[in-house]
Amino acid sequence: MDGTVQMRDEKQDGRWKTNDRGAWMEKVDLSLGTTARKQKETRFFFCVLPAYSYLCTTYIIYRLKHHHSEQENMKILIINGPNLNLLGVREPGIYGSTSFDDYLTKLRQHFADVQIDYYQSNIEGELIDKMQEVGFSIDGIVLNAGAYTHTSVALHDCIRSIKVPVVEVHISNVHQREEFRHRSMIASACRGVVCGFGLDSYRLAIEGLVGGNDR
Repeated sequence: MDGTVQMRDEKQDGRWKTNDRGAWMEKVDLSLGTTARKQKETRFFFCVLPAYSYLCTTYIIYRLKHHHSEQENMKILIINGPNLNLLGVREPGIYGSTSFDDYLTKLRQHFADVQIDYYQSNIEGELIDKMQEVGFSIDGIVLNAGAYTHTSVALHDCIRSIKVPVVEVHISNVHQREEFRHRSMIASACRGVVCGFGLDSYRLAIEGLVGGNDR
């Protein structure tokens, strides 16, 4: 047949077309080349896919971990009432010998991601004014109302009127002291009450607010 072969790869008018061997081999080579290329592409795909998935997962985890740090820091205000400006010198057997300014420095270091501001007044109306001023814009108030704790209906009403949670704090365990200190006029309006842990009561109150915000 003069070096020709009959191929069953092309059909025209119901008859198989005859091609020379060289053309047939060229077509086989092209076919094999295409197959090899597809196999390489498949292997490349299955090699790249796990790496791509790993990078995506790593990025998502990174974003989740840093989401909170990218947000604005929590803002908490500590408010101390009457006579608490004398901490460190007032009845050290009950209130300790550390000034609140010294303790506040340590507190801010402990809660580096929280903005902690401080306010103190001996006047009931000024305490109310301050809570109304910040009570719709910050994340929480830690309130040691001092003696007003046991007498002030006005403070109770103020706490109920504002938006932010308030934690009542006492340095001493008021329930181990005089009977008139056993009743709090503001406790029922507050998120919680911490007392009896010395100045550390403020830290515990802030931890409660920070934890409550995470939930």
